[in-house]
Parts: sequence; structure tokens; C-alpha cells
Amino acid sequence: MIREITENDFDGLMKLYMELHDNPFPEKNGRVLSVWHRIFNDDDHHIIVADEDGVIAASCVCVIIPNLTHDQRPYAFIENVVTSEKYRRKGLATACLDYAREIALRHNCYKMMLMTGSKQQGTLDFYKKSGYNSSDKTAFIQWL
Repeated sequence: MIREITENDFDGLMKLYMELHDNPFPEKNGRVLSVWHRIFNDDDHHIIVADEDGVIAASCVCVIIPNLTHDQRPYAFIENVVTSEKYRRKGLATACLDYAREIALRHNCYKMMLMTGSKQQGTLDFYKKSGYNSSDKTAFIQWL
């Protein structure tokens, strides 16, 4: 089932995120839970998950960003696309990205953007097959 997170999904999402950049499971302290609740209560921040029998098997984040150009239409930014290794090649990430696209369309976004740090051809091909291209824009990142 593809859906948006519920307040009770913290542990399952964090377990999945452990497979993204080898993140450790965060301590549930006030700072972490404050960020969790801030994201959860933000109408423009959507964490989409593929729920396989109670396990969060895949996920992506879709953030709707207000904009003063393009007739004041917002745009969507996609981040943290991940599928648990056990659940790969089942279409779950594609389904999450499709759900994000529905959200973007519902918000009248004029574009969706995502960046990946992956250089693996299979990952790049996946994003191209999902409708993204790497030729329209050039991304620059400044790590802080």
C-alpha cells in the first residue's frame, strides 16, 4: 500500500533510512522528535511510503515549494528516495514517485526536481524511466 506517513511510522521510517547513506538509528530525543513533528505537521512536506504488511519497504519525500515565478505556481522537490534491499525490483519506489507526482499535480506544480548522489547506471536509468531527465538543469551543491 502506498500512503503518506502516520505519526506512528517514525521507527519504521528510521529503520529504512538506515539503508540510505548508512545512517544510524537516531536517538529519540527532544530535538529529533521536534523535527519529526515539524515535518509531520507541515502541509507542504509529504513523506510517502510503501507499506508491505506493516513494514516500510520504500519511501520518498516530496516537498511543495511556493514560488513567485511561473505564474506563481509552486514546484516539487523529491528527496530521500530509498527502497529496502529486500524489497527492490518490485515497483515500490516507482509507486512512491508516482504518488509524489499526484501530490505535485494536485498542488498545481509546474515541475518536479530530484537529485541523486548515485553514479550507478541502474539508479540513473531508474530515474530516467520514471520521467526525470538530467539535461534541463545543472545542480550545484554547497555542503554546510
